[in-house]
Amino acid sequence: MTDVAVVGGGLAGLVAAGRLAEAGARVELFERRETLGGRVRSTHDGRYTFDRGFQVLFTAYPAARRELDLDRLDLREFPPGAIICRPGERSTLSDPLRDPGAAVETLLNRDVRLADKLRLFRLQRDLEGRSERELFAGEDGSIREFLADYGFSRAFVENFAEPFYGGVTLDRSLGSSAAVFRYTFRCLSEGAIAVPAAGMSAIPEQLARRAERADATLHTEMPVTAVEPTAADPRTGSVTLTLDGVSGTRTFDACVVATNPKAATELTDVATPDETRGCTTAYYSLPAHKDLRTGGRILLNAADERPNEVVPLSAVAPEYAPEDRRLLSATWLGIPDADDAELAEEARGALSDWFPEHRFDELEHEHTSRVEFAQFDQPPGFRDRLPGPREPAGPVYLAGDYTGWSSIHAALDSGGHAAGAVLDEQGV
Repeated sequence: MTDVAVVGGGLAGLVAAGRLAEAGARVELFERRETLGGRVRSTHDGRYTFDRGFQVLFTAYPAARRELDLDRLDLREFPPGAIICRPGERSTLSDPLRDPGAAVETLLNRDVRLADKLRLFRLQRDLEGRSERELFAGEDGSIREFLADYGFSRAFVENFAEPFYGGVTLDRSLGSSAAVFRYTFRCLSEGAIAVPAAGMSAIPEQLARRAERADATLHTEMPVTAVEPTAADPRTGSVTLTLDGVSGTRTFDACVVATNPKAATELTDVATPDETRGCTTAYYSLPAHKDLRTGGRILLNAADERPNEVVPLSAVAPEYAPEDRRLLSATWLGIPDADDAELAEEARGALSDWFPEHRFDELEHEHTSRVEFAQFDQPPGFRDRLPGPREPAGPVYLAGDYTGWSSIHAALDSGGHAAGAVLDEQGV
């Protein structure tokens, strides 16, 4: 039986472990933290569920449909579109075909011109059915350049694209790769964005159960400090792992390194993305009687980026909050210098401006998540510089979204690709 180590218990590592164990390998996964999930984690305090930053699952991601049992995740879907907000004004922009109830509001929306709405429908048709390979192929440019070339107005870009795709890419300048925009826009047009009723941590928990059912052994609080192949030939060599706090070493026939990019470089000497983007998400509660009537739509800050967006989480997933409270999240791009109290004042001020008919004296801070590494930077042409799963020497394989693009889809997909490479070369 082939012995395979997986270093890292995020989505990529869990998929790799599950796939390899199901194929008959003897698999041990080593995670340095006390919990699995990597960047996809949730905190439960007995009343509320707080995800690590504002995270959602795109149900149209092929890897999500392939690797996850979406029905068992008990997903809570956000309605299409968003509410564009500025002081004293709110307007809804949605997809009338998928969200007929918002058709009149969308058509009457003055923040987005009719010509731009028609361009959105044309873009949906242009991208429909195109594969990931097609959408990422060819010359690349920025999102801002793509939107301008497609004919979208400056008003559309400033009122909708900057806050919405600023939230998706953590880059309100829209300087990120247009390929990322095209692919995610296609997924948004063909599916929904959702969160599991039990929080985003339900995703790695499901993957962990799958791996354990296949007899993979999952270790937590067991950091790996060195991964050393004994030979360059992946078919004849082996891999020695040094475990922090454990005397001696362990030897395996192959090893999948599924850590964050920095740790992967330290373990394999393979260059990975070193420019990262962070975000800060603060969670606030309101009394249950305080109904903002958002319909569960994301609130986009069209005026500035403090905060970039506010999300009525419990309006979409009631399980995130107790019955007597409503839970909102507010996300700032990057890591602001402001403390929790200052951020709460900014969130309260934005909501007061957007909803002058309400008072927000009862807005209470519940939790803040400052995420220094939420994504790696994705400028135009970034994929040309990413490593592949077989970049390391010997029987060592890479898995992580940094082998594709920064997303849950790429993380899940990379775990499958790494497992496939191991199976092909090790003859499992």
